[in-house]
Amino acid sequence: MSAKQIITPALRAAVHVRSSKLNPELAKSAAAYLSSAPSGGKHALPDLSYDYAALEPVISAETMELHHSKHHNTYVTNLNASLEKLDAAVTSGDVSGIISLQGALKFNGGGHLNHTLFWENLCAKGSSEFPNSGALKDAVDARFGDFDTMKKDLSAMTIGVQGSGWGWLGYDTNTGRIEAATCANQDPLKATTGLVPLLGIDVWEHAYYVDYRNARPNYVNAIFDVVNWKAVEERLVKAQG
Repeated sequence: MSAKQIITPALRAAVHVRSSKLNPELAKSAAAYLSSAPSGGKHALPDLSYDYAALEPVISAETMELHHSKHHNTYVTNLNASLEKLDAAVTSGDVSGIISLQGALKFNGGGHLNHTLFWENLCAKGSSEFPNSGALKDAVDARFGDFDTMKKDLSAMTIGVQGSGWGWLGYDTNTGRIEAATCANQDPLKATTGLVPLLGIDVWEHAYYVDYRNARPNYVNAIFDVVNWKAVEERLVKAQG
């Protein structure tokens, strides 16, 4: 699918859906999804900045390969397929078709967005070090008191996710504070809560079952040893503006 096939319908959508049977929110959503495609016309599985074995023993190479090349890639494939269908539905004015695609777009779009951030969250165990000073430490201390309390609170919320979902550390642009939160399934943090995502912990079983079986608490506790805190702080500073 070429860039023209997605980007042009996005522009059509802005005109077409305004006078169609769609309500304003659905019209806005359709146009936003179509215009989200990158310049190449399709979303792509991102390359990792480290090899699959780099996070061992916290996360095995087997888990990383399955998680990245299979699970994440499936979200990307299904997102692109859903966008093609949305393109066709908008072009033909198929209101029912546009509505029926919202769930797949949210799920697969969220899966791609969440996992892309997740890979950037991680680094080799020897490179993971929470900063002794700076914006991230100040924000954690202001909200939680210290790193250990933040880890305890975020871990408890993440372990407690019912079924599949994510634990998050996010930035509230209204209060200027960081917060711990959770989201079900692949629901994106910002779209769900308004918080800007800083750190995400995937607690779908495919993220840990090979290494930890059903012991989610052990996985959540261990993953803090491979968090790329530099990347987390960079997101915080950007969100603070």
